[in-house]
Amino acid sequence: MVGPVSPDFDPAVWREFGRPLVGASGTGPLDGMTVAVKDLFDVEGRRVGAGNPDWLAESAPAAHTAPAPAALLAAGATIAGIARTDEFAYSLAGTNGHYGTPPNPAAPDRIPGGSSSGPVSAVALGQATVGLGTDTAGSIRVPASYQGLYGIRPTQGAVPTDGLVPLAPSFDTVGWLARDPETLLAVGRVLLPSRDRRPFTRAIVSDDLFSVASVQVRSATGVAIADWRGESDLPPLEERSFDAACLPAAVRDFQTVQGWEAWQANGPWISRHWDSLNPDVRSRFEKAAGYTVTDRDRASVRLAEFAAELDRILGDDLMLLPSASSVAPTRAEASLGGPVVERARAATFALTCIAGATGRCAVSVPVPTSDGIPVGLCLVGPRGRDLDVLELVARLGGHEAR
Repeated sequence: MVGPVSPDFDPAVWREFGRPLVGASGTGPLDGMTVAVKDLFDVEGRRVGAGNPDWLAESAPAAHTAPAPAALLAAGATIAGIARTDEFAYSLAGTNGHYGTPPNPAAPDRIPGGSSSGPVSAVALGQATVGLGTDTAGSIRVPASYQGLYGIRPTQGAVPTDGLVPLAPSFDTVGWLARDPETLLAVGRVLLPSRDRRPFTRAIVSDDLFSVASVQVRSATGVAIADWRGESDLPPLEERSFDAACLPAAVRDFQTVQGWEAWQANGPWISRHWDSLNPDVRSRFEKAAGYTVTDRDRASVRLAEFAAELDRILGDDLMLLPSASSVAPTRAEASLGGPVVERARAATFALTCIAGATGRCAVSVPVPTSDGIPVGLCLVGPRGRDLDVLELVARLGGHEAR
C-alpha cells in the first residue's frame, strides 16, 4: 500500500512515499533519520520496480527486507519512501522516460545524475536524510557530484547485496548519500564492518587523471587540492604519473564484463520485454546481449591486469580525482539517450572505473565552485578502509566550516 500522499510527493522522485512509509524496527544512532530507498531493494510487503513499469507489474511483494535497509531500520531510521532509479540501474544520467527526470535542486536546469537519481534528489530536496542506493560504475558518485552531496561507494562486498536487483554482481555495491559528512559517517558505522582505524600517510594526485575532466571541473577541484595542501593535519599530497592513455581500454573491458553480467542477470526477462525499455537502456542491453563468454574472459584478464597496476601505484594510499568528468549536462542537452549524455558517460567512466575495477572504496565530496554549479572531488581509498576515509571526509567538512 502506498503511504499517505503528501504535498512533497513528486512521482519523478518517489514511487511510494509516506510519513513514514516503514517505521523503525529498533533504536540507535540513526534515530530520527529518514531514508529514501532506491527501487531495487526488497522491502517487506512491497514490490520492486527497477525503474520499469512492466517489471513492477510482474513483481511479487518481498517476503523480507534486504539486509542494508533492514540494518538502517534496526538502528532507528525510518523509510520515507521507495525512490526512482534509472531502468535496471544501467545509466549515469538520471533520466527515465517512464516516470520523468527527478529534479536537481542545486542546478535546476540540469539533470540529476543516475542511476540512484530518486534517492539523491530526495536528499537534495530535504525529503530524506539518507539516500540508500547502489554504485556499479558511478551511480552514487556521479549524482552526488552533480547535486553537491556526499556519497560513498564502499569496498566491494563490504555491505551485503542480498535482496537487490543485480546489474553486474562483480561490481555492484550498496552505497549511500547525505547532505553532510557526519550523516554519511553515521550510516557507515551502522553498515560497514568495524575494524581498527589508522590515519593515511599520503594522498596521491595525478595530473594525467585530472586531464580527463573538463576545464570547469579541473578548475574547481584544483582549488580544492590547493586548499588541501594548506592544511597541516591532512595527509600530505604526492604527485604521481599515471598513463591516462590506458583508460579507454580499461573502460571497454569494464563495460564488457559489466554488460555480460547484466545480460546474465536480466537478459531472460528483457528478451521478452524489449519494447518496455527506454531507448538508451535498450541500446545497452542490445549490446550486452552480444557479448560472449570469450569476450568476458578476455576482458576480465585485461581488467585484472589494470587493477593490479593500480594497486601497485596506490598501495595503502588515498587517491584524489574528480568524481565526474563534467558538471551535470543541462536538461535541454540531455534528451533521453542523446549524444551529450553519452559523451559525458564515456568520459566519466574513465574516472569511476578506477574504484570499480579495483574494488576500492570511494567517497565523493562537494567542492565550492565560482558559478555555483556542483562539482565533486573523489577520495579513493584502500579496500576495507572505508571508515578511515569517511572519518577523514568528516574532518574535511570541519575545515570547510571554518
